[in-house]
Amino acid sequence: QVQLVESGGGLVQPGGSLRLSCAASGSIFTISAMGWYRQSPGKQRELVATITNGGSTNYADSVKGRFTISRDNAKNRVYLQMNRLKPEDTANYYCNALTGITWRPVWGQGTQVTVSS
Repeated sequence: QVQLVESGGGLVQPGGSLRLSCAASGSIFTISAMGWYRQSPGKQRELVATITNGGSTNYADSVKGRFTISRDNAKNRVYLQMNRLKPEDTANYYCNALTGITWRPVWGQGTQVTVSS
């Protein structure tokens, strides 16, 4: 069983930056990939970035070139560096882990990111 806790969200002006952090605990050696999702009111939860154990990354078109996902295995953490933030990036951001063949179906509280002037 894997437990995930997100942190690092906040209020930022358009064009600003934030770094989100996700702390993993439990059966971390069962994880094959990590990802960040986001959801805003009235919209579906969307996958914004992933990183595999081998370091391969993938990004949604809406964040490509602005967001960077990374991992620190020694600290059991995954990060999402968000630069040049836009108002449409406003959402609750969730971390998730791929264990087995599916993404973990249990969602935590997430961390809120609000981009506004």
